[in-house]
Amino acid sequence: MSDFRGYPQAGARSTGIDQGLRAYMQKVYNYMAGGLALTGASAIGTYNMAVASEQPLTLTAFGNTVFHGPLMWVLIIASLGLVMFLSFGIQRMSVGTAQLGFWAYAALMGMSFASLGLVYTHGSIARVFFITAATFASTSLYGYTTKRDMTGFGSFLFMGLIGLIIASVVNIFLQSSAMNFALSVIGVLLFTGLTAWDTQQIKTMYYSTSGEASLGKAAIMGALRLYLDFINLFLSLLRLFGDRR
Repeated sequence: MSDFRGYPQAGARSTGIDQGLRAYMQKVYNYMAGGLALTGASAIGTYNMAVASEQPLTLTAFGNTVFHGPLMWVLIIASLGLVMFLSFGIQRMSVGTAQLGFWAYAALMGMSFASLGLVYTHGSIARVFFITAATFASTSLYGYTTKRDMTGFGSFLFMGLIGLIIASVVNIFLQSSAMNFALSVIGVLLFTGLTAWDTQQIKTMYYSTSGEASLGKAAIMGALRLYLDFINLFLSLLRLFGDRR
C-alpha cells in the first residue's frame, strides 16, 4: 500500500519488517532445536554402542575407545576446531557449508555427551533437560520481547564467562566439591543472562544484515550461540540436580 507520493506507508513497512524478523527468528530457533535433537540422537546412539551392560556397567571396545582412549581427545579437539571454524570463517563460507559445520558440531557434541549416561541416571538427565528447556524458553522470550537495551550487560557477562572458565580449569586440579557447587550456581546465572542477551543481539543483527545469503549465515550463527547457551545451562543444572549413579 502506498501514499500519494508512491512510497510504502509506515504501517506496511513495519509489517514487512515484523514478518521478516519473525521468519528469521523462527529459522534461528529451528536450527537450534534441530541441533539439540541431533545431539540427543548422537548421544543415545553412541551410548548404546559403547555400553554392553548396565548391571554391572560394562563397556564395549568402542566404549573404552570413546570414553577412555585417544578418540575422546579427538572429539574434544574436533568440536573446538569446528566452533572456531564457524565463528571466524563463516563470512567466507556458503550457507550450505555453514549448515554442514553446524550439524557436524552438534553430532560431535552428542558423542561427547554420551559419557554423561555413565555418571548420571537417565531419569535425572531427562528431568534436567526439561528444566533447562523451560528456563531457556522463558529467558529467551524475555530477551526477544523486552524493550530494555541489554547491550551494556555484554562486557559484564563476557568477563564472567572468562572467570568461570579459568576457575573451572583451576578446580580440575583442586577437585573442590564446594567450588564445583559454586561454579555450577554461577554457571546457571551466567548462561541464563547470556541467553537473554544473545537473543536480543540476534534480533538486532537482523536489522543490520541484508541479503538472503547473509541472513542465512546470520541465522546459523545465532542458532550456534543459543545452542551453546542451552548446552552450558544444561550442564550447570545437571551438576546441581543430576542424580549420580
